Amino acid sequence: MNLRDATDDDADAIRAVAQRSMGASYSLSPRTIESAIKQWHGNDALAETLADEDALFLIAEESEEVLGFAESVLGEETESGDVLWLHVDPAARGGNIGTELFERTREELRERGAERLRGMVLEDNREGNDFYERFGFEKATERTAVIDGEPHTEFVYVEGGVETERTPTDETVSVPEAAETANGVEVFPDTEDADAGSKGPFFVVYSDPEHGERYGYYCGNCGTLDTAMDAMGRVQCNDCGNLRKPTRWDAAYL
Repeated sequence: MNLRDATDDDADAIRAVAQRSMGASYSLSPRTIESAIKQWHGNDALAETLADEDALFLIAEESEEVLGFAESVLGEETESGDVLWLHVDPAARGGNIGTELFERTREELRERGAERLRGMVLEDNREGNDFYERFGFEKATERTAVIDGEPHTEFVYVEGGVETERTPTDETVSVPEAAETANGVEVFPDTEDADAGSKGPFFVVYSDPEHGERYGYYCGNCGTLDTAMDAMGRVQCNDCGNLRKPTRWDAAYL
């Protein structure tokens, strides 16, 4: 088996492997799977990923046939290497392909400066959860991933134990306990729930002080609530241009 960097020419094979893998491991509808693959691995999305200097996209092939792939990203602000996707064709599982992809991914992310590794996996994917636990990862947090308009619980695994947050709460960022929208409605940022942006963290904002109902995001760079999120999970501040890359959701397979 050969491991190599993905290229634009692999697009069709990547989508085919992802579709078969997700169909075998998730209870998601065919429409949801098709929508997800189009969002994350459509030609434009894939080209953007492959052009990203912080991304690592490895292909596993045998006799020039793509059998699996691993996509990850190095977060400069978080100092973490995040394993976003790890798919193996169901017909090729059990041959250690997922393990070899993961180990090469971990090695290269560390060489690039990652101080910790994280893996994201949906709650209902037992194989993916077991995979990370077998490699010594522990579930650190959980969050909501929106897939085709429907919320799903996603677990975040961290190598070696409990995660110590580095990004979300930069000490130089002052976040108020409450903020006011343009319409004069009081909302409540959560300083413990944030994601890294290109210029500063984005803090999740709730409509109630108990943080029960989500409202949107607070930009930690310029202190505004004027943010927008697209269908792929990309968050952008309309004032300063702070940008959070699209969120990813998936798991790992043997």
